[in-house]
Order: sequence, then C-alpha cells, then structure tokens
Amino acid sequence: MATLALAATGLAVAEESMPRGCPTAGAPAQTQSSMSRHPTASADSPDQQAIRKTIEEYLRGHAQASAAAMRNAFLPTAHVEGNRQGKFTSWTLDDYAGLFTGAVAADEASRVRTIDWIDVQGDAAAAKATLVHGPTTFTDYFVLLKVNGEWRIANKVYHGGPTAGR
Repeated sequence: MATLALAATGLAVAEESMPRGCPTAGAPAQTQSSMSRHPTASADSPDQQAIRKTIEEYLRGHAQASAAAMRNAFLPTAHVEGNRQGKFTSWTLDDYAGLFTGAVAADEASRVRTIDWIDVQGDAAAAKATLVHGPTTFTDYFVLLKVNGEWRIANKVYHGGPTAGR
C-alpha cells in the first residue's frame, strides 16, 4: 500500500485495492487538486469524481477538525450513527459537526484515510472509507444523494475497532 501525505492539510491518504467490479478500484482518496492523481481516478465518471470530492471534504474535516468541512460534506438533515466504545450513538449533523472544534489531533501526521469504493446508481450512491486513527480503525459507510446537482452525504454509519497489529 502506498501512502500519500499532504503537507497543507496534514492528511495522509492511502492507495488501496478495492473489491472487484468496483468502479473506482485502485483510486486513492484525493484531498486537493494539486495532488497527482492515480491513473484510475481519472477514469471516474463525473458523478464518481463529484462524490469523491464530497468524501474528501469529509476526510479533510477529520484532518483539520473542521466543523465547516463537515457541514459542506453532509446534507443538513443527515444523521451519523454507530457504536462507540460499546454504546450506540446517533447524532444530527449539528451535533456531529459540533465535535470538530478546530483542535487537530496530536497524532494527525500518522493517521491514514482511504476511500475504498464508490457505487453510483442515478442520483443515489454509496461509498466506504477506512480511517486509521492510531489504535482505532474506523470503517465508514455513506449513503449519498444528488440534490440540486450536488452530491452530499445523506447519512453515515460507522464501526470503530482495534487497528490490526496494535
């Protein structure tokens, strides 16, 4: 696995193989336009590229602890749900964005985030991302919707578990 780091955001993204038949297999997460693109990323359809940008905005929100980036990535009606430390959590977008206060994590330089796959059908899509945050690895599943010509995350569910090898 090759890892690409971006000094401007402190975000590291990994290039990872994806499930067979996935339309963006092998394409790394792109976090800003100046980053060199993997050849398969350029083969993405316009909708896949737009979805990738939305997920990248979400990943940027994590890297920069930015509530504004989170609000840009999600529909205002979105919910985020999962189990955190064995307890069910359910946040509105306002609650979730409120967790990002601009205080970047001390271990940010070592974190790795990957867009694993994107699946598009008309104006609905799903995507999966993996976020390795030290001893915890999060798997995020997104449902996205194209509204007024723009792709936004409608809902997210996640799983957090121990990082392999730690």
